[in-house]
Parts: sequence; C-alpha cells; structure tokens
Amino acid sequence: MIKHIAAAAALLAASSAFAAQPGTLYAGVDVGTTKMDDVSGRSSSAGAFVGYNVHQNLAIEAGYRRMGEFDMVAYGLYSEVEFKAASLSLVGTLPLGAGFSLLGRVGYNRLEAEANVRGYGSGKAHDSGTVAGIGVAYAITPRISTRLELQRPGSDVTNLSVGVSYQF
Repeated sequence: MIKHIAAAAALLAASSAFAAQPGTLYAGVDVGTTKMDDVSGRSSSAGAFVGYNVHQNLAIEAGYRRMGEFDMVAYGLYSEVEFKAASLSLVGTLPLGAGFSLLGRVGYNRLEAEANVRGYGSGKAHDSGTVAGIGVAYAITPRISTRLELQRPGSDVTNLSVGVSYQF
C-alpha cells in the first residue's frame, strides 16, 4: 500500500512540475484539417495563438487561424471560398499526470469567408459566435508543450489540429 501511495505522490509531483505557472505568457502555432458540413472534402489549416496563464489550470487565449479553402457551387456558380477565424477563449486544463492534461475551451469567435466567384468577382462575409473545443496536451519540458485539439468554431465547421507552444 505504501508503494502505491509513493507512486501516486511521484506522479503528482511530476505533473505539477510541468504545470503552467500563473502570471506567465505563452505562444504557439498549430496545423490541422478543417471539415465543413455539407461540403465534400477537407482543407488544411494553420494558426497561431498567444495566451496568459491566469491560474495553473486557466488561461485566456487569443488565436488566429486560416481555416482552409473550399471549392463550392451555389446557384450554379462555381466559387473558391477561403475561411479565416479569430478567437478569444478561456482555456481550462485538468492535469492527468506524467505531463499529460485534458484541455477544454469556450469563447468568442469571428469567422470570415472570402469568395472568388469565377467570372463575377469576389466578396467577403463574416459571422460571430461561440467557439468550443476539447483536447489533450503533453508537456515535453516545463516550457515546451504540444496539444491535439478538436474545435468547433462554427455550427457547421470542425477543425482538428496539432500544435506546439512555448511558455515564457
């Protein structure tokens, strides 16, 4: 029994050694894939983010992501549509031990679409709403971590990304 308690204490100590320190900034980049409902195929995405650790388990994060480019046909017109997203979120983490933690996100999101319609020109539109996400993170060192995250930046858009961040 003592061995089990000692092992649990060692895991807890190891996980807290890699926990985010309150009052610190972090920045990172990610790449992934975006899927839109009712549109065939997926598109590559890339983004960047900066955050501030309010608490070892809570951060405020701002991000920008190029969601991807999709070929669409509407009303008989072919168009190429590029999607971008800017967000401001609260990101919560739940340490699991051995450098792993679960993360959850909720926040504000602004999606922008720029369409180039063949033979007719281009136009932009935007929509604002809620962004939500869930994922897992792994602290490689106390300053460098990776994350795998599934986000829902819009009611009909899903993004799966893998990223790396550096804590200052």
